[in-house]
Amino acid sequence: MIEIALDKSGKGVFQKQIAENQEISLKYLDQIIHALRTAGLVMAVRGRKSGYILTRKPADITMLDIHNAFEPGICVIDCLSSNITCDRSNKCSARGFWGRLNNKIIDYFKAITLQDMIDDQSCLDDTVN
Repeated sequence: MIEIALDKSGKGVFQKQIAENQEISLKYLDQIIHALRTAGLVMAVRGRKSGYILTRKPADITMLDIHNAFEPGICVIDCLSSNITCDRSNKCSARGFWGRLNNKIIDYFKAITLQDMIDDQSCLDDTVN
């Protein structure tokens, strides 16, 4: 997502370029791009020789949006999952502890945007150069 967001060409970023820059296989990147497209976070620019662009401004995409493209939600412990029914849930203080922690993690993911990540990357790039 950072690679795509940093592109200023307007033509989008090619998968091959992303794979090379991030040192990942094209096959693996295909899966990532598919999930991001399905989530509505990226789209292909129309036309031959085009790449991928963001569907929204980086400041409008949270880390939770990106996470949710790959996982159905954040759940630090199984008993918090909507798929699990626990007979002890209404009398278990540990469930409350884990639930509050889970909410803090979700809030953190919501609070960090792709723009924040770009800004952090820019600082790292300045340090290296």
